[in-house]
Amino acid sequence: MTSKARKPTSAVRRPDKDVYQRITDKIVEQLEAGVRPWHQPWGANGCATRPRRHNGVPYRGINTVLLWMEAAANGYGSPFWMTYKQSQELGGQVRKGEKSTLVVYAGAVERTEEDENGEDLERRIPFLKGYCVFNCDQIDGLPDQFKPTPVVLPTPKERFTHADEFFQHTGAEIRFGGNRAFYSPADDFIGMPVFEAFESPESYVSVLAHETAHWTKHPTRLDRDFGRKAWGDEGYAIEELVAEISSAMLCADLGIEDKPREDHAAYISSWLKVLKNEKRAVFQAAAHAERAVAFLHGLQPGASSKAGAPLAAAA
Repeated sequence: MTSKARKPTSAVRRPDKDVYQRITDKIVEQLEAGVRPWHQPWGANGCATRPRRHNGVPYRGINTVLLWMEAAANGYGSPFWMTYKQSQELGGQVRKGEKSTLVVYAGAVERTEEDENGEDLERRIPFLKGYCVFNCDQIDGLPDQFKPTPVVLPTPKERFTHADEFFQHTGAEIRFGGNRAFYSPADDFIGMPVFEAFESPESYVSVLAHETAHWTKHPTRLDRDFGRKAWGDEGYAIEELVAEISSAMLCADLGIEDKPREDHAAYISSWLKVLKNEKRAVFQAAAHAERAVAFLHGLQPGASSKAGAPLAAAA
């Protein structure tokens, strides 16, 4: 008789009580080493992609950042992640000694309280719950669908036409020329160097995605304002963080490698200052980034009218 496999005692790490602090500390550590934690790695099929649950549904918000970070650090090629129980239900077995990765679930509970006048008052109390998952590269015996066949893609020498169409459908005004990429809130347009000025088609898409993310903050769109008053202040740093994470997410959705901006190193010190002062800042930035990307997808032909709706910080 074959005995049922036991869960390795060291395989699943219990989430710390302060999930916010644990995750923020990990991201701060990466930034201090000069690494962008939200950089999306290449999957085993040769394409940039979002991390996905066992059922194929993409992760969102801060979980996207966390799983990209872990995949890059460990060289995982599979975009799929699942809990220990889910792996067993699919006939798999986590290899002995493999370490799990913390992801989070954001939710809220409703509570009725009595106010000072003795009347019932409904309160919505948000909470963050951590749980552990494994990448499918850590699991033996899974169905073939979790092991994509490696494909070597040719180096693109021309524009990504599907990306050009995506940005065109947003309706954003893009003015080409000069040697600087920026978004002008006052005049509501994006300034971009010409395509030929970029070192690669990937760099062009990544920078345009970053600036288009800024474009979504306009009062007529998502009306996003962190109280920026000067270059480098806290409001500026958070908005840049939103645009950086948005760019990584959008590039993954388009199947294009996210290339770091040349000036990204200049933002690291301001990002570190914000993250060290407020442990929930990166969760906030990831949630706004997810909402910005959803808004841009919602502008595409045939998109759902709900695409621009607010999203939770993690899911």
